[in-house]
Formats: sequence, C-alpha cells, structure tokens
Amino acid sequence: MTQQVPSTEPELAGVRNFRDVGGLPTVDGRRVRHGVLFRSGHLAHATEKDAAFLASLGLHTIFDFRNAADKKLEGPDVELPGVRNVNLPLSDPADGAEFWKMVRDGDLDQLRGILADGKGAARMVASYRTIIKERTGEHSRVLHALAEDSVPALMHCAAGKDRAGLSIAVTLLALGVEREAIVADYLESNAKHRRYKVHRSSTSASAYSPEVMELLSPLFDARAEYLTAAMETVEETWGGVDAYLERGLRIAPGTRERLRARLLD
Repeated sequence: MTQQVPSTEPELAGVRNFRDVGGLPTVDGRRVRHGVLFRSGHLAHATEKDAAFLASLGLHTIFDFRNAADKKLEGPDVELPGVRNVNLPLSDPADGAEFWKMVRDGDLDQLRGILADGKGAARMVASYRTIIKERTGEHSRVLHALAEDSVPALMHCAAGKDRAGLSIAVTLLALGVEREAIVADYLESNAKHRRYKVHRSSTSASAYSPEVMELLSPLFDARAEYLTAAMETVEETWGGVDAYLERGLRIAPGTRERLRARLLD
C-alpha cells in the first residue's frame, strides 16, 4: 500500500523532506488525522517564506532529535513564534563524530575502508537496532507528550530520515498503523527533492565522484532493510509492539488510547 500524498504538499526552499503523515491507514480501519503530525529535516536553513508556512500549521511542539555536533554543523532551528521546542538527541545514525568527520573529509581509500563491502549498510542496520533498544526513554517522552498536549507536532533530525524516521515509525506503531504503510512513508525520504544534501569538505570533482557517492549512499538512503531491522528488534527484545510499548516505553493502555484519540480520525 502506498501513502496518499496530498497534491498541495509544499516543496519548501530551505527545509528538506517535509511532509504531513496524515492519511496513513490503521489495521482497524482508521486513518492518521491530517494536520497533527509532521516530519522533516532540520529547520536551520528555513527561508522567511518557509518559516511563514511552518508558522501557519499551528504547531504546538517541535521535537528536534539532533545532537550538538549536528547543530554546530547546520545551525539552530529557525524560531517559530509560540511553538515549544524540545531537543531530544538520539544517537547519531552511524554513530560517532570521528566517523562523520571521515565521511566529510576522508579520501577514497579511507571511505572504502569504512564503507565498502556492505560495511556502510551494516553500520546503519546496527544503528537502527541500537536506537530502538537504548533510546526507550526518549521515545517514551515523545509518546507521552503527544498523548497529553503536544499536537500538532513536527519531528525532525538532520535529514529527517533516520532518527526522525524511527520516532515517526514508533509513533505510527503505537497508533496501530499498517506496517506496509509505515515502511512506505519511511521510503518517501528517497524522493529527489527530499534527500539530504551530502556535504564534503573538498569541492573538487573527485570529492563527489561516482564511486564516492556510491560508497556514501547507504548512509543517505532510506532502505527498507533498516526499518525492518528496527521492527525485528522490537519483536526480538520485547516479543511484540504491545509489550514494547508497555514494558519498554512505559505507555499505559490509557495513554495509548489518548494518543489514538488525538492523532486518528
């Protein structure tokens, strides 16, 4: 099943990967309400027009999953009047400042050493699994906030793909959204106009050669295998979504019902 993307979806000039998660179907025949849950890349480069559009959404809360290194690289989010900003750093998708320094600065041989022969994709799979297992406190806080008062909400990280993608997926699992629809929404991050722009220190052609871009692609792609690994971790660690929510995230049945009431039609 593919996501129904509204034809009015904006293509923002300085914000990548923005979209409304509304319309996704649940297993019991309901749909995520439009206008209550949004996702995107960082808002640091939002233009004045972008900011005006974001302000028009009536957002209550913006969840920013970037860490200090991300903010140093990209800058702080643009300020939106009357919106609560919650910074909940999640572990970096491929982990470690040294790793990302190599991605930006490393030569071809160095990139081959850390990314070739499936190492890049394996690193992403391991990162997704780790975030699910170790970041239960952060995901619990997000779901409790959404259930109580924090909608409409926007979730973002740097690219809006990995950390925000997982947090959106966790939210959608709690709402009972169909797995196929969760994966389809996640894969929307691969659309050309949504993709994060790869930044490398050198501006020479060799810094962005076809082989370099191929080596980097696992880090900047949204791949179904990554999200599948996260969902498998839920099953392997807790035995299923219900147990993950109740034991892992401390989401009581009543909280889950309030969450569904706020975000589902």
